Amino acid sequence: MAKKPLSESFTKSVLTTGDIARYCHTNVFQVNSWIKNGELKTFRTPGGHNRITIEEFKNFLKRHDIPVSEEIQRKAKKGKILIADDDTVLADLIKNVMEDRFKNIEIEIAHDGYEALIKTGKFGPDLLILDIRMPMIDGLEVCRRLRQDTTLSPGMKIIAITAHSNHYDRETVLASGADEFLIKPIDMQTLQDHVEKLI
Repeated sequence: MAKKPLSESFTKSVLTTGDIARYCHTNVFQVNSWIKNGELKTFRTPGGHNRITIEEFKNFLKRHDIPVSEEIQRKAKKGKILIADDDTVLADLIKNVMEDRFKNIEIEIAHDGYEALIKTGKFGPDLLILDIRMPMIDGLEVCRRLRQDTTLSPGMKIIAITAHSNHYDRETVLASGADEFLIKPIDMQTLQDHVEKLI
């Protein structure tokens, strides 16, 4: 099987059978045969579609002596998300939703702004989901400090969330360093879509 150039799909955390067919220069029927024979492990979406993680596809390529591109090597590394919210119920809910959607992800939780800064330095997340109104240090100040000290987590994206939209406007939040701003109650599908877009 000859490898074709990467499509835009390989910037995502999971792949479709079509993505894999294009990469391996074959057709979806052959990919489905690999799945049926147990050569390629998948998980099912709520809509019943097969999806394959980048890590699983990388392992498949290695087992079949197919060259693994640098992009796949990079994306196969386990992603990291830090959720910073003093609402423990919401933080746990977001964690569970993200773990269900993104199979190759590691997630930690912080419950105040100070802990968010400490865990960012130790954990090195790719993405921070940050409540704006929190104890110790508020989310806006957390954003500012993280953007001023890029050594804490270079390239990290920030999704700011709040239930107090009357106190925090989008322009102010984005100006403090956030990449996206969402209002509580959070629509989980919207949050998942933003997470996939950012990481």
